[in-house]
Amino acid sequence: MTPLTTLLLAFSMSADAFAASIGSGARMGQPHPLHALRRGLVFGVVETIAPLVGWTLGMGAAQYVDTWDHWIVFSLLLLIGGHMMYASFAADGEGRSSAATRHRRGWWLLLATAFATSIDALAVGVGLALMDVNIVTTALAIGAATTLMATLGTLFGRWLTDRVGRPVEFLGGLILIGIGSGILTQHLGLW
Repeated sequence: MTPLTTLLLAFSMSADAFAASIGSGARMGQPHPLHALRRGLVFGVVETIAPLVGWTLGMGAAQYVDTWDHWIVFSLLLLIGGHMMYASFAADGEGRSSAATRHRRGWWLLLATAFATSIDALAVGVGLALMDVNIVTTALAIGAATTLMATLGTLFGRWLTDRVGRPVEFLGGLILIGIGSGILTQHLGLW
């Protein structure tokens, strides 16, 4: 993977965390910058670990799927990207809640959301095991992009809600499908 592809992958993987953070930030009003950074770091750490776990699982299977690995990577990125694009049109299921309810849910809700938004990074990690990539660099890039995007989403959530929340998640899915298509065409000798 090229540095540009790694960067595109990293920001694509951060799209769902960004969208979730926009929703949370909108409900908070004006969150304190340190609170936003703390949320961003939780998302970033989980999003860094997920592709490493996926890569480890994928390495165990790599020797058995060597001849059709590019189809697996393409299929995974197509499914993940398609799901992200579909989810960008879905209604926000979190709803509004009182400050007391949000406080009780606190860290557990944050961790659950971080894990839920990192499932796609875990699946991408499985696909990356089938390619020649530096997984540590890629995982750190995904984590850094997610930390940045989740922090910004939380800070500017109220302002961003009506402007870019859903389109960003759609664009992230589209980029993943583009990366998968590029990998497939390159392995088939079409590009």
